[in-house]
Amino acid sequence: MELFPSSLRFVLEQVPAVAREELEEIRIRENRPLEISYGSRYSFVREDGTLTDQHREAFVPSKELCRALLERVTNHSIYAVEEELRRGYVTVPGGHRIGLAGRTVLDKGLVSHLRDIAGFNVRIARARIGFASQVLPGLLDFKARTIRHTLIVSPPQQGKTTLIRDLARCLSLGDWGHPAAKEWGSRKVGIVDERSEIAASERGVPTFDLGPRCDVLDACPKAEGIMMMVRSLSPEIIIVDEIGRPEDAEAINEAIHAGVRVLATAHATDISDVFARPVLAKLASDGVFGSYVFLSRVGGKVEHRIISAEEALQETSRTYSRTIGATPRDAPWETKKPAAMNGSTTASTTLVTVKARSMPVIRSPNPLEARGFDDA
Repeated sequence: MELFPSSLRFVLEQVPAVAREELEEIRIRENRPLEISYGSRYSFVREDGTLTDQHREAFVPSKELCRALLERVTNHSIYAVEEELRRGYVTVPGGHRIGLAGRTVLDKGLVSHLRDIAGFNVRIARARIGFASQVLPGLLDFKARTIRHTLIVSPPQQGKTTLIRDLARCLSLGDWGHPAAKEWGSRKVGIVDERSEIAASERGVPTFDLGPRCDVLDACPKAEGIMMMVRSLSPEIIIVDEIGRPEDAEAINEAIHAGVRVLATAHATDISDVFARPVLAKLASDGVFGSYVFLSRVGGKVEHRIISAEEALQETSRTYSRTIGATPRDAPWETKKPAAMNGSTTASTTLVTVKARSMPVIRSPNPLEARGFDDA
């Protein structure tokens, strides 16, 4: 709260407790209504802190307020966070990411930085102790007494970062969550925290509980950080968030051939999306990942589905229900719940046929054709 100018802080401090406890995003847009999201809901916020679904009744942040907020977020030095501005966000103490919207400035066709910033999305980072307890047992490699190489997949804001944070804690503690693994020891975990969200380090020290055997490279590019970890910190498991660039894939391949297990996340809806993204498709088709975890959050609940590499390849060549993460978060849970979770043998969602195909030869495949939006 200390980051916000006093007038905005006064409004937010009066938000009802039930919303504050589940607060996930605060959206501040210049001369437009103040909005928050909590649980699976969103509301506009009046000047007295009460909530409404009528945007015309909401508190409207002024240009001066937004300028003051930017000064506070950047610690009065935009140049000090120039690299983060180029990527469209700033991470502040506590691991909270503030997404920025405004006018982009290009240099040779690439975004060099942002200016005229008039929109802020404050994403609240929270630790969820125990969040990983139902997922980790399904990722175990009993022969090697560790986890399989795993990719966690979901659209944004479904809990990927929260899950890998708790998985790091469990692995570092040796809390495997399975009776057959109760004699296993803990593992050395290395986290490459490019966006400072997983560990929320301050001056190099994590502020989230990551267990006793965890090392963090903070604000370090993933590909470079993975190689630094392998060369100098001898991790048994490396954790990275939001992979997708060619250099990420190259570094992951180097790590797994150096005997290190990899736990990563990526943005996608389902396995067809994984195979539609060139870098992820190459990793998947090469059999890099032994397990895939798909997260879906609907109606305030987070569900997960774990499939093996073999099942992933099978799913790309058969008709299946596009349900994981494909519906709005505020959709009725029972109507959107996957058939397998309902205990039913008949899916009520639209079917999409995905045909197996080789690695795309173009850099960016046609998104409409790849995702099957004509049928969805």
